[in-house]
Amino acid sequence: MKTHTFRLIPGADLFDSIEEFVRGNAIEAGCVLSGVGSLTHATLRLANRSHFNDYDGHFEIVSITGTVSVHGSHLHIAISDGRGATIGGHLVGGCKIYTTAEIVLLELDDVIYKREMYENDSGYEELKVYKK
Repeated sequence: MKTHTFRLIPGADLFDSIEEFVRGNAIEAGCVLSGVGSLTHATLRLANRSHFNDYDGHFEIVSITGTVSVHGSHLHIAISDGRGATIGGHLVGGCKIYTTAEIVLLELDDVIYKREMYENDSGYEELKVYKK
């Protein structure tokens, strides 16, 4: 296993930047160990919804979790506003960094994560784990 730590700068897209880092480092299986920072805009897909919700303001990133791979990632995020109200959902492109985002990824070296459709399942590409 190997860890990767990187910082994202103001204005960067959170999801797209994580995906770019994963591609640039050829990470075939990994997970988010830690993610903190702030956003000025958030785009989330909430539970059991097919559309995205947009939020503007200043938000603290209180949690990021999920799996990453050059073959597709699945990430969730929780953010809170200035009153402490918290919302979470699927992290997608469109979340803009306010001051910073500090991300720590764990890379696994014995498996490959892929996203595949399963018959009679959720209707989404789901995690398929392959041994190296």
